[in-house]
Parts: sequence; structure tokens; C-alpha cells
Amino acid sequence: MKLKLAAAAIAFLPSVAAAAPLTVTLQNLTPTGFLPLSAAFCLPQGKPQDQNPGLIWSAGPPGTKSYALIMTDLDVPKNLSLINRPGITIPATAPRMKIYHWVLIDIPAATTAIAAGQDSSAFLPGGKPPGPGPIGTRGTNDYWPFFNKRPGAPAAMKGPYAGYDGPCPPNNDLKTHDYEFQVFALNVAKLPLTGKFFAPAVLKAIHGHVLAEGETSAKFSYSGS
Repeated sequence: MKLKLAAAAIAFLPSVAAAAPLTVTLQNLTPTGFLPLSAAFCLPQGKPQDQNPGLIWSAGPPGTKSYALIMTDLDVPKNLSLINRPGITIPATAPRMKIYHWVLIDIPAATTAIAAGQDSSAFLPGGKPPGPGPIGTRGTNDYWPFFNKRPGAPAAMKGPYAGYDGPCPPNNDLKTHDYEFQVFALNVAKLPLTGKFFAPAVLKAIHGHVLAEGETSAKFSYSGS
């Protein structure tokens, strides 16, 4: 009988999954809703600014002690050898994979916005160091393995790259890339991650700690539309 009563009590406990999703909004978009050129890590012409776009989100539910943020390019060609090769065009139907552009954890619970340029205000060859940043703790993004595995990459570009580093889609790719921004409200103030941790480690560490989450997305192209 006691077991039945306990089961009934558990059934009426509030569900984490039932929490209202966070409303996540990007700022500084172009009139057509694209990420601005100022957000790019590279440009075919001119010097990139690599400034993170502004991002705001609704407050997490009671019990929220921190937030985590992950930005993902959903449309990277799986065959990296095709990227920017002269005479080669990557069709829009080519197989795709994800890479991570922005990893932040331990964002204080009182923070529900990141201003444009707050985590990354300028292009920095070799990237920003992992660890405490202007807001939260920077995890390592996927430019670090990319430049470390790329033959002939200049030593100054080896990394590590942490926090935000923006779009750099191949200029020979016919597909316009989508970038997803996910924010997670967590019931812990700090995650047990240090050093050069990547987005998959964050997704594993937040398991069981997510009170609410939300996402938004935007496209990017060098033409701005």
C-alpha cells in the first residue's frame, strides 16, 4: 500500500519536461533575417570582425542556477576536402554534418542576455582561450580540431578556439547554412567541466539538470541574404 501511495505522489510531481520552453531571440540580424557579416569568422574579401550576435532569452523556471549556450552550424559538408577547392562546386544535396561555433557554460542565473560583441568583439588568430570569459565559462569550439587537422595550417591559427567564433561557410557551397542557438536553464550553478571541453561534453554534463530549454536559428551567407 505504501508503494502505491508513493507512486501516486511521484505521478503528481511537476515534470521537468513540462516546464515552459525558453524564448530565445537573436538580435542584430539583417533586414532579411540573416546573421550580419560582422558575425563571420571569415570573409572572401575584407577582414572579418567575428563579433557574436546579440542574444536574449526568457528567464528559466524557479530553481534555475545557471544557463548553457551552444551554437551549431547544421550544414557543414561531410567531405571537408571539397571546401573552397577551385573548380569544385558543392551541391546543396551533398551530405552534411554539424559543427559547433559557440560553447558557453556557467552563465549566471541572473543573466538572460548577451550583447553583440560581448563574448567575441574581434577576429583573433588562434582564437580565445578556454575558461572564464566576459560572461560564463568558454568551452572549445570546432575550429580547434579543424585547424589542428588541416595540413599546412599556419602555427598562429592552431588554436585553441573557445567561446564564439562565427560562420565561415565554404564559398563554393550552393547550400545556405543554418545556425542553431540553444539555451539551457540548469539546476546547477557550475558544470564539472574545465580546460578544452567541447559541446558534446556539455550535452552529456547537462543530462538530468535541464529545467527548460529553447532555441532559435538564423541563416548566414556572404551576400547577406
